[in-house]
Amino acid sequence: MYRYIAFDVETPNRYNNRMSAIGISVVENGTITEEFFSYVNPETYFDFFNIQLTGIDKDTVADAPSFPELWPKIEPVMSSGIIVAHNAVFDMGVLKKCLNDYGIQWKNMVKYCCTVQIGKKMLPGISHKLNDLCDHYGIELDHHKADSDSHACAEILLKYFEAGAEEKNLIRTFRLA
Repeated sequence: MYRYIAFDVETPNRYNNRMSAIGISVVENGTITEEFFSYVNPETYFDFFNIQLTGIDKDTVADAPSFPELWPKIEPVMSSGIIVAHNAVFDMGVLKKCLNDYGIQWKNMVKYCCTVQIGKKMLPGISHKLNDLCDHYGIELDHHKADSDSHACAEILLKYFEAGAEEKNLIRTFRLA
């Protein structure tokens, strides 16, 4: 089994080009082995909608590291396996914008899989919203909290493997540069 790095980000505003929080859950050998969470100072303003959704505002992140300050800490983990996200295009897009906007070089391409896309194949005919899948599987969720969302994503991935999902059919490539 590959090593999977499930991650989730929260954003401060509608532009989705900065993070205000990141959660990471590492899956190895069929279990979650490591978890990480940090608020991120997005160095920009917060929309009211995002504050209401995530509970994160400028005061919450006032002492948090900026993305360039945090990246050296999370990059080794992010580089250590297949990236996973629930609705991966969103989270991967935010990551790409942060890397590009801050001029941080990482990889041109990254291997990833999306638990929404896997779910549509594994469980057709039901809702694939994170909270609905958590209800379906009995997974605890504090929705729109990056640590809880990344953990739930990892748990859902494990449920898909238990149900027979084949790793080689799940992996896609995302262009970062």
